[in-house]
Amino acid sequence: MGIYLNPDNMDFQEALNSEIYVDKTELIKRTNSIIHTNNKYICISRPRRFGKSMAGDMLAAYYSRGCDSKEMFSGFKIASDTNFEKHLNKYNVIHINMLDFIDSRESINEAIDYLSRRLIYEIKQENGDVNCFDWNDLMSVLADVFHEKKVPFIFVIDEWDCVFREYKRNTEGQSEYLDFLRRILKGQSYIALAYMTGILPIKKYGKHSALNMFTEIAMTNTREYAEFTGFTEAEVKELCKKYDMPFDETKRWYDGYNLKGISIYNPRSVVMSMTGHDFDSYWTSTETYEALKVYIQMNFDGLREKVIDMIAGEKVSVNTGKFQNDMSTFYSADDVLTLLIHLGYLTYNDGKSMDTQQRGAAGVHQFYRGWRLGNCHECDTLI
Repeated sequence: MGIYLNPDNMDFQEALNSEIYVDKTELIKRTNSIIHTNNKYICISRPRRFGKSMAGDMLAAYYSRGCDSKEMFSGFKIASDTNFEKHLNKYNVIHINMLDFIDSRESINEAIDYLSRRLIYEIKQENGDVNCFDWNDLMSVLADVFHEKKVPFIFVIDEWDCVFREYKRNTEGQSEYLDFLRRILKGQSYIALAYMTGILPIKKYGKHSALNMFTEIAMTNTREYAEFTGFTEAEVKELCKKYDMPFDETKRWYDGYNLKGISIYNPRSVVMSMTGHDFDSYWTSTETYEALKVYIQMNFDGLREKVIDMIAGEKVSVNTGKFQNDMSTFYSADDVLTLLIHLGYLTYNDGKSMDTQQRGAAGVHQFYRGWRLGNCHECDTLI
């Protein structure tokens, strides 16, 4: 049992210890269904405070050989699944938050090198009896340990995209980082599952994704994962009953996304509202307001007019397919608006249940409260 290799289940236990925990364990049923298949690579992107880290902690607690989590999960939905025990605590789990390595190093290369050495150290601690060809090469070590021990690896990577947020214009370093991920993950038989989370979808170069083996689950296309993106309306209604809070007002404040016909609420905001018995702008900013102002003031093909239309309560259509999935490549208003959707500053309707994609009045409501914390008299500075 290590820090990053085969961790214990204490991080997920903290979520269970919290006053409000909404059962999302059926996510495990979905990941179990893709283990050792061609679809074993999943990249989940959503705004901050939408439960990404909690989901990663849950998967690590379920799959890690470093703990016994049967009792922990026994009272939740996943326990009734026929494959519950088949995969429970059966894998070598590598659970990392990329910010732990990027924030403490001066360059992307240094971060990659330190991450590799740290993982090799922990793998060797548990598997020192394996005769590895090259104990200094992470991919070689993973392959040799799997070949000898026959226990596959599951990678759970949180904040995978922090390189693109912290080093916005370092394209050479970004490319080296993507090459590192591709080398250790793509096409490797030792990988049973790779589950990555971040705010941005996988970076595109031209029309192509650098990690094209991943199925991308983004706020603009949640596929079969919509119900795991945030709190659903049914879950919020149950919380409102329990905490004696008016559902209509809760919906007015926190109903931000409509994904495949499912209304998705921001978990952080709902939890704070229920436990504090009050309504306020609880969602934490993903960037400084000044940084966001830069994006809004990019007047590509009438961006400023589109913002004015939304302030007036109009719905604005957006083409999300052209976005290059970074924070520096912008060619149109669609690119900027798509970034703001991913960051959580604009609400979104995916068009599956309505004729328009970008929500209007509700979108502006979330935009105001994310940007100005409710001080709407200052909103003229946005445009």
